[in-house]
Amino acid sequence: MTGIYISTIALSCILGVALYITNNKVNKKPLFAFVITIGVMLLLRDFIAARAQLVTYILFVLEILFIECFLDTKKKRYVLGLMLIAMLIANMHAALFYFFFILMAPYIAEYIIIRLRDSHLFYRYRIYEIKSKITSLSKKQGKEAKLEKLQAKLVETEEKFMKFKERLLQREENPYRVKLVRRNAEKWLILICILCLLMGMLTPIGDEPYTHIFKLMHGNTTKSIAEHQPLTLISHTDALLIVGLLIILVVFTDTKMSLKDMFMIGGLLLATFMSRRQFSMLVLIGGISFTTLIGSFVDKYDKDGVKEFMKLMSTWKGKTLTLVLVIVCSASLYIKQRNNEYISSSSYPVEAANYILEESQKGNLDLQEMKLFNDYNYGSYLLFRDIPVFIDSRADLYSPEFNEGCNIFSDYLSLSGLSAYYETGFDKYGITHVMSYGNSKLNMMLSRDDNYKEIYRDDHFVIFERLNVNLENGE
Repeated sequence: MTGIYISTIALSCILGVALYITNNKVNKKPLFAFVITIGVMLLLRDFIAARAQLVTYILFVLEILFIECFLDTKKKRYVLGLMLIAMLIANMHAALFYFFFILMAPYIAEYIIIRLRDSHLFYRYRIYEIKSKITSLSKKQGKEAKLEKLQAKLVETEEKFMKFKERLLQREENPYRVKLVRRNAEKWLILICILCLLMGMLTPIGDEPYTHIFKLMHGNTTKSIAEHQPLTLISHTDALLIVGLLIILVVFTDTKMSLKDMFMIGGLLLATFMSRRQFSMLVLIGGISFTTLIGSFVDKYDKDGVKEFMKLMSTWKGKTLTLVLVIVCSASLYIKQRNNEYISSSSYPVEAANYILEESQKGNLDLQEMKLFNDYNYGSYLLFRDIPVFIDSRADLYSPEFNEGCNIFSDYLSLSGLSAYYETGFDKYGITHVMSYGNSKLNMMLSRDDNYKEIYRDDHFVIFERLNVNLENGE
C-alpha cells in the first residue's frame, strides 16, 4: 500500500507539472498558468486515486501540449508523440480511447469553419451562375439586351462580394465575441487524427478500443452507477462556480473567445451535464481554455497592473512568498490526514479479508472452491487481497456486452436490493459465502434465515456461510 500511495503522489505531481507547462505553452502567461494549475489540482481532489485514469489524465494533457507544439513548429516529432499517446491510451485505458479524438475535434472544427467562411460559397456560386448564363447567351443571336443586363448584374454581384469580404475582414480585426485564430498547420490535424485512429489496432485486445464505448453506452451499467448520472448544478458547488464564472466572463464582459476554446469548453460542459464523471475533464482540459479567457479579460481591463504584479512575483520576495504558501498549504493538508489509514476499515472489509485469508491458511476455507457474493463498492479491494469476488467496480465487465451474455451486474442489483429472491440467485451462481455491510437489507434477511450461518462480524461487515448449496446450477 505504501508503494501505491507513493506512486499516486508521484503521478499527481507529474500531472500538475505537465498541466502547468501545457497551460503556459498555450497562453504564455506564467502567473495565470500557475494559479489556474493550483486551482485545477484542487478541484481534481476527488479524482486523484490509484486508478488508470490518473495516467490517462497525464496523457491527455500531453496531447494538448503536443498539438500546440505541432501547430507552432510543424515538427514531425510531435506527430509521433501524438501517435504514441493514442497507442498508450488504447492499451492502458481503452474505455477512453474515443476521448483522444474528442480533444482533437475543436482544432479540426475551427479549421473547417474558417475554411468554409473564407470560401464565400454563396457569392462564388452566384458569380459562376451568372458567368455561365453569359457564356450560353453569347452564342445566340438577338440576345444583346439580356446580355447587357447579365453583365451589369455580374458587376453588381462582384462589387457586393468585395464589400462583403471587406466587412468580414473588419469584423475579424474587431470581433464581437468569437475571434478567429488562423493556424495553417491545423489542416494536417485531420491526417494526424486518422493516423492516431489506426493506433487502436496495435493492441492485444482486438477491436476493444473502437467498440468499448458503444458496448458501454448500450449496456445497463451507466444507468445504475452514480458517476455516470447527469450532473445537477445545484448539488455540485464546484461545477456551479465554474459555470457562473464562465457566464460572467462571456456575457457580462468584453472578453473574446476563440472558436477552438468555444468548442472545447462547450463540448466539455455538455459532456459534464450528461455524465458527472466528465467534470474532471472539464476542469483539467477546460482549465487551459479558461486561462485564455482570464488572460484576455485582464489584458482588456488591467494589463499594466498585472504586469507589475508579475514583476513583483518574479523577484526573490515573490518566489519566497509562493514557496511559503505552498509549504503551509501542503503541511495543513498533511496534518489533517497524517493519522488516517491507507484504507478505511469502515468502507472496505479490511478485517473481514484478514479473517478469510487466515481461515484459508488454516485449511478451514478453500479460496478456489469458495464462491463469495460481495457488494460492488469493495470488490476491487477483495481482488487486491487475492480473494475471488462476485463483482467489482469494473461494472461494464459484468454486463452482457462484455461477459458473453451473462448479466451479472443486473443480477447483483436485484439480489442486493432484494427485488429478487436471493436464494434463487445464489443457486444460479452456486454461492457458498456472502459478505455484506452490517446495516444492509441483505444482512437483515440472511441473519433470520436458518440456511445461513454467521461466521464473522465486525463493526461494519458480516460474513455468512451458506449451509445447503445447490452446486449443480453454479456458474
